[in-house]
Amino acid sequence: MNGYQFPVCARCTGFYIMFLIYFIYTYFFYVNYNHFLILFSILLLIPAVVDGTSQLKGLRESNNYLRFFTGLIGGLGLGIIIKAIKYYILILL
Repeated sequence: MNGYQFPVCARCTGFYIMFLIYFIYTYFFYVNYNHFLILFSILLLIPAVVDGTSQLKGLRESNNYLRFFTGLIGGLGLGIIIKAIKYYILILL
């Protein structure tokens, strides 16, 4: 950013930012973790996986804007999955 190297990549930055936003949101608002929401969260992870895998395999060159955007989407999906696991563990206890 502005000529300085950032400590994490753009995709990871998107993940961290969306984690923080989602966890703050769920602190104030109730979220019903049903099967549809969990399936939707898995689908949200697909763009980050496709972008990262295709870049790793050398099929195409990604840019920081795309990495950041797929990180935001994937961060939301992973945040939902983590909170759903926590929700279902608390129900079982």
